[in-house]
Amino acid sequence: MDLSLDHPGDYLFVRRVTERAITVIDRELTASFLLSPDRAVEQWPVTSAQALNDHHVESVLELKPEVVLLGTGTRQQFPSAAFMAGFLRKGIGIEVMDNAAAARTYDLLAGEGRRVVAAFILPAS
Repeated sequence: MDLSLDHPGDYLFVRRVTERAITVIDRELTASFLLSPDRAVEQWPVTSAQALNDHHVESVLELKPEVVLLGTGTRQQFPSAAFMAGFLRKGIGIEVMDNAAAARTYDLLAGEGRRVVAAFILPAS
């Protein structure tokens, strides 16, 4: 039997999600990070949804998203209304979900060629 790697496309994609790590293509990331189809920003300095502020909005907007997916760990946790409003004022949609759902949604949207940015929050090591 011949086995071959089925690469979903020419973009960065999430291969696996666990409680403490997310694998992007073949690299396991264990700290919070931002992911767009063409770039990963590692060591995003966020450890919880409650810690998000205006500074974090700007770091996500630098990736020029049309939609933002916020993965908040193993459970969905909403950040402050002020953080959410930072995107909505710019006309950018934001969805909050657990990391596994955010990864699935990100892969789907990136595969469609959408300009999506996923912000994944992972627990501090």
